[in-house]
Amino acid sequence: MRRNVKEQLIEWKNSSDRKPLILRGARQVGKTWLMKDFGKTFYRDFAYFNFDEEEELKSVFELNKDPHRIVELLSMISNKKITPEDTLILFDEIQECPEALNSLKYFREKAEEYHVIAAGSLLGTLLAKPKSYPVGMVNIIDVAPLTFDEFLSATDESLYEYYKSIRKGQIIEDIFHNRLLDSYNHYLIIGGMPECVASWVKYKDPEKIDRIQQELIEIYESDFSKHNGALNSGRILMVFRSIVSQLSKPNEKFMYGAVRESARARDFEEAIEWLVSAGMLNRVYNVSKMEHPLKAFDRLDQFKLFVFDTGLLKHMAGIDNAAILLKADYQFKGALTENYVLQQIKKQFDVEPRYYSDKHSEIDFVVQHGMSIIPFEAKGGVDKSAASFKRYVLENKPEHAVRFSKLGYRRDGEFTNIPLYLAGKAKELM
Repeated sequence: MRRNVKEQLIEWKNSSDRKPLILRGARQVGKTWLMKDFGKTFYRDFAYFNFDEEEELKSVFELNKDPHRIVELLSMISNKKITPEDTLILFDEIQECPEALNSLKYFREKAEEYHVIAAGSLLGTLLAKPKSYPVGMVNIIDVAPLTFDEFLSATDESLYEYYKSIRKGQIIEDIFHNRLLDSYNHYLIIGGMPECVASWVKYKDPEKIDRIQQELIEIYESDFSKHNGALNSGRILMVFRSIVSQLSKPNEKFMYGAVRESARARDFEEAIEWLVSAGMLNRVYNVSKMEHPLKAFDRLDQFKLFVFDTGLLKHMAGIDNAAILLKADYQFKGALTENYVLQQIKKQFDVEPRYYSDKHSEIDFVVQHGMSIIPFEAKGGVDKSAASFKRYVLENKPEHAVRFSKLGYRRDGEFTNIPLYLAGKAKELM
C-alpha cells in the first residue's frame, strides 16, 4: 500500500540532524509493515527485533548502555552484520522493554551513525509522560489509518491517478465526480485500517470487513484492561463505548453525564487522556473566538471526541451499509461525515482543528493557516443549508471559507464548495 508518511521517513533518513525515530499510532494502523517496507526499499538491509516475541532481547538492554556493544550483540542475534547507514535497525513493540526505549538516547548521544526506528502499541501513552522516554533525543512521526487518497490508491489505481491530477479551479467531469463519490461511500464503510482495505481489495466481501472491524474493536478493548488497572480500564471502556451516543447528540459536545449519571470531569479525565494519547480518539476543542492564535481561545472544558478511523465508527454505530450506498438520510450521517473530514484535514495544517459554537450558531471546524482563520462546514449530502456557516462568512468575510459536501467543486458565492472526496486536498484547493 502507498502511504503518505513514507515521504516523512525519507526526509528523516536524509536529515543531517537525524535522531532515532519513534513511529506513534494506534495498534494495527500499519507501523510494522511501514518500517519493514521502508527498510527493504531504502536501505541495503534491515535488522528487525520484536520485544514481544523475543523475551531474551530484553537482557541485551538491561545489561548494556553502550550502543556500540548493543549493536554488536544484535548483530550476533540476527546473524547479520549491522553497518552504519546501510542497515536500518528496527525495534518493534518497544514498550515491552523500557530499557530499549531509554537506549535511544544513547544512540543519539554516542552512535548517531546508526539509523534506528522504534514502534509499538500504545507508545503514545508512554510519550505523554516525559519520564518514560528520552525527551528531546528522538524524532516522532504519527502513523494513522489510510486517508481517502491512500485508500483510493489501493482500491482503484486509475481513479487515483485522476484524483492526483486535480488542481485548484479545475472542472471535474460528472463521470469522475460520480465515481469518486462512490469510492467515498466505500471508504465510509471500509475505513482506513490496513487489514480492512487489504481484505476489500482481495475479496470485495463486506461481511469480512464487518468481522475484521469487530475483531479490531475487541482487540482495543482488551488492551484497555491489559495496560491499566481494573478501575482505570473500566472507565476507559465506558468512555470509548459512549462515543457513538456522544456524537448522536445535537451539539455532539462530550458530556461526562452521558458516560455515567452524575459523573464529573475528575472521574473520567484520565481515561480520556489515555484514549487520546493512545491514538484511539481525536479531541477537538471549542474556541471562544475565531481569531489568531486559535490556541489562545481554547475552552478546555468543552470538546468533541471522534474515533480515529471512520470505518470503525461506522461499525460501532451499527449503520447499515445500504443507508450509505443508497444515499439515504440517517440519524448519524452528520457525525460520520465530520469524523471523516477531521481524519482528512487533521495533518494538513500546523494547528489542529477546533470548532466554534455559541447560543446562536456553530461552525463544524475552524483551522488556522498562517494568520488566517478558516471556517469549515461538513455536509453529508447535497443539502445547501448551513445557516451558521453562511452567516459567519457574510458577516466576517474571511479570506477563505470551505463547505464540504457531495456537490461539485466550485466557488459558491463567498465560499468554496469542495466535494467530500477532496477533503484531503483542502489546503491546496482553497
